[in-house]
Amino acid sequence: MSDKIFVETVRATPTFKKRFEFVERKGLGHPDTICDLVMNKVSIELSKLYLKETGIIQHHNMDKTMLVAGQTENKFGGGKILKPMKLVMGDRATTSIDGRQLPIGDFAITTAKSWFEKNLRYVKDEHIEYQLELGKSSGQLRSIFKSPKSFASNDTSVLVGYAPYTETESVVLGMEQYINSKKFKAEFPASGEDVKVMGFRNGDCLDLTVAIAFVDSFVDSQNDYFKKKRQMLDAITEFGKKKTPLKVHAAINCLDDERKGIDGVYLTVLGTSADNADSGEVGRGNKANRVISPSRPAGAEAIAGKNPVSHIGKIYNAMSFKIADEVHKNVLGFDEVFVWMYNVIGMPVNDPKAVVVQPITKNNSEITTSQTNQINEIVSSNLEKMDEFCKKLLSEQIEIA
Repeated sequence: MSDKIFVETVRATPTFKKRFEFVERKGLGHPDTICDLVMNKVSIELSKLYLKETGIIQHHNMDKTMLVAGQTENKFGGGKILKPMKLVMGDRATTSIDGRQLPIGDFAITTAKSWFEKNLRYVKDEHIEYQLELGKSSGQLRSIFKSPKSFASNDTSVLVGYAPYTETESVVLGMEQYINSKKFKAEFPASGEDVKVMGFRNGDCLDLTVAIAFVDSFVDSQNDYFKKKRQMLDAITEFGKKKTPLKVHAAINCLDDERKGIDGVYLTVLGTSADNADSGEVGRGNKANRVISPSRPAGAEAIAGKNPVSHIGKIYNAMSFKIADEVHKNVLGFDEVFVWMYNVIGMPVNDPKAVVVQPITKNNSEITTSQTNQINEIVSSNLEKMDEFCKKLLSEQIEIA
């Protein structure tokens, strides 16, 4: 395997030392994140169903899904739903084994309903319609799963991960998690789960632009909206200043306009913009490390909904970040590490065609033989434990969005 592991010194300024940096986080109730998390859950539960019914995970990809926004009438004190959201669940799955049909469609809908019930406080069954566009997997792709001891990749792709988190990434991720925490929701019940945080760092100054969908049943009037908004902003700013030594400036719901009445405030009925204003799709949200960082390299594959045993778009997406993190933590002398993983359809998942590790060394020095050997050991160890890693994806021990 060592002949497929390549180590290359990258002479560059690490991201955290650059003057400018952009980082985004789409929160739990953002339409794109909803699609990612729902379909990833569908894939996980479907994998468990296949294991129960057939003894192995069968071919499926559940990563072509769209949440179509509904329509509402917002009112201070509580609006109403005029048209429900629609979740169009698509792509391919193994629908029968040895002539025996499996209830894949009904199972997918039941799993999605359970996710909404557990994660979005105000979204009920009647608020979502479901449209199934699930086709039967091709015979060629299904054949990969007849030899579970050596799964072959069902795609040709390259994925990339990096480490460590920058201060900006940590703050942006932490800010969304704080706003969607039980503590924040208890203090500010008007805050919905649809939260988006955009961070722009200019030197040691961090500008945070936050969007929070307000739940209109908790807002009595325009004055009450702006009062609650100021209180939330104070709490968010205080959190940011405690979280980081960077100089934090925060703003909430920047489109608001007090001159426009109810049309000048960000209200929702259900706590997500998907109830009226914004649709979502799998793959448009957070990357495998749960943020969106345009300043860093990114692969083109969505991680959510792909099967966890043969689709490298899922496996390598997550593993590349894991390897990068381990290299950065265990090999001294690196400011930043990038890991690229590449394979070809039909080749064993645990034997990539290439793994390219690109460290940015401190002071742009050359990588030593000792450092190269340590990198090779870390990469090889992770590839040898591929089955264990895939099981962690299946058991949701690895967060993907």
